[in-house]
Amino acid sequence: MVVGVVAGAAVAAVLVLIGLFKMMWRVAEPNEALVISGSTHRTEGLEEGMGFRIVTGRGTLVLPGVQAVRKLSLDLNETELQVDCVTHQGIPLKVRGVVIFKVGDDFVSIANAARRFLDQQKLMSERVHNVFAGHLRSIVGGLTVEDMIRDREKLTGQTRAACGTEMEKLGLIVDSLQIHEIEDPTGYIQNLAMPHAAAVQRDARIAQAEANRLATEAEQQSFARMAEATRDSEILQAGYQAERDKAAAKARQAGPLADAAARQEVVVQETRVAELEAHRREQQLQADVRKPADATAYEKRTLAEAERDARISAAQAKAKETELAAAAEATRVKTAAGAEAEATKTRGTASAAATRATGEAEAAAAQAKGLADAEALRAKGLAEAEAIKARAAALAENQDAVVAQQLAENWPEIVQAGASAFNNVDNMVLLNGADGMADLFAKALTMGGTGLGLARQLLSSMNHDGQGHDGPAGTGSSPAPGPVVAPGPPVSRKVPVDEG
Repeated sequence: MVVGVVAGAAVAAVLVLIGLFKMMWRVAEPNEALVISGSTHRTEGLEEGMGFRIVTGRGTLVLPGVQAVRKLSLDLNETELQVDCVTHQGIPLKVRGVVIFKVGDDFVSIANAARRFLDQQKLMSERVHNVFAGHLRSIVGGLTVEDMIRDREKLTGQTRAACGTEMEKLGLIVDSLQIHEIEDPTGYIQNLAMPHAAAVQRDARIAQAEANRLATEAEQQSFARMAEATRDSEILQAGYQAERDKAAAKARQAGPLADAAARQEVVVQETRVAELEAHRREQQLQADVRKPADATAYEKRTLAEAERDARISAAQAKAKETELAAAAEATRVKTAAGAEAEATKTRGTASAAATRATGEAEAAAAQAKGLADAEALRAKGLAEAEAIKARAAALAENQDAVVAQQLAENWPEIVQAGASAFNNVDNMVLLNGADGMADLFAKALTMGGTGLGLARQLLSSMNHDGQGHDGPAGTGSSPAPGPVVAPGPPVSRKVPVDEG
């Protein structure tokens, strides 16, 4: 029981001590200062025996009933200035500004402010306004309007310097002093500015006129450049339009030109195909007609010549045999006759009979020789007749080849007859070289049918000559040299004749 009472008393005592400590312990906020009075304390920087203690930024123990604690605000304060002043020139002005101030942070300033404003902190702005108003009137009275307008910082500096001592005594410091406006109820400042304003206006008008002139010149130059650019653009556009028109015309002509070129190419290709076809037909004709005809004619001619040679050889062999037989018979007869004559002579009888027998033997020999010659000539004529017959058959089967052969054999006479057309020509100009010469000579040969007529006359005369010289077999006449044309069907060929 006693222990519980003691414990309760201890707890109560602790609680009382805590309550008393809280009541006695005071803490100064950052923006305030605690002024503790009621005991003598020595404060650093202050005279001894001031009778109060200043605490800032920390806590302190205060004895209730013995010491009194009051707070002094260290916040910023502001007061507006509206002061009627008169300048050194006697011109009334109204100066408007603002002063921002506060209690100094050092203990001396706090002590001075505490003595003056501890219970009258709300009147602090009014007191500061009065201080600054008096000094501002004094300073403006020593300045001119021009000085105030041109150097407002000078007015501010002099005002702060003049109020500095008094503000220090009050424990206050000025953070900022700003002169917002200087009002001139008499219009002095406006009149003072009028010459400058007029000059400025004049300069402005001059500058505006100069600017207008420059602008006009620039505009005219711009218009000129625009006109030049327009001209250049129109020229370029005209050139481009001409190129477009030219391209369009070419494009319009491209179709017909392409069609014409295509048709021309088709014609060229068709012409080439026709030439190739003609060349192929010619080669086919050569292979199918001329070469077989030439081969057949050559075969027949060779066979005829071989047969003719064989017959001639056989006839000559037979004639030789007959001749030899006749000679042998004659020799035999002569020998027999000689023997008979010798016998007759020996016997002395009929010498005339022996002579007759000899004559008969010689006559028989002559007759046998004549028969052999006749047989040889007859075989030779038969062989030549067979050759002529074979040549006539070849002419009937391949007239072109025979005519070409005859023309080739008689070509010198044809060329001489064609060249006679140029006997009266002094100068000749050939435009195509050898081809032009060939074309000209061909036209000369075909002009008026002269060349063709000459070729036909030559062939006709050759045919007549061949028939005239080719006598019948066994007549003893020999064939004339040159081509021989056997009788056959007449050759009829269409030859193009130049009507010019």
